[in-house]
Amino acid sequence: MDRATWQTIDRLVEWLDANSTNSPDVTRLLRVLKIQEEAGEVAEAVHGAMGSNPRKGASHTWADVEKELCDVILTGMVALTTLTPDAQARFDRHLTTVAARSLT
Repeated sequence: MDRATWQTIDRLVEWLDANSTNSPDVTRLLRVLKIQEEAGEVAEAVHGAMGSNPRKGASHTWADVEKELCDVILTGMVALTTLTPDAQARFDRHLTTVAARSLT
């Protein structure tokens, strides 16, 4: 991801922080837990796209799944930025590590 993306995430974190009444410890915890909430929404959208709930039928599309996956990624980036002041470098190091062990 480019620097502009991370700058936008930084701005979102600043906005969230400015509108939070929680302590820093609680804020960190809630932002990490938010990832699970968003992942649940991905699962719900997949079930809806596949029509696996007879009561609801086809309640979602694959475009809905894509949107929810973007929310998971965005939420993870916000959580990582909340945990470390240099989230981009941390992510880049991790991506390099994963690629080295998986793509070689």
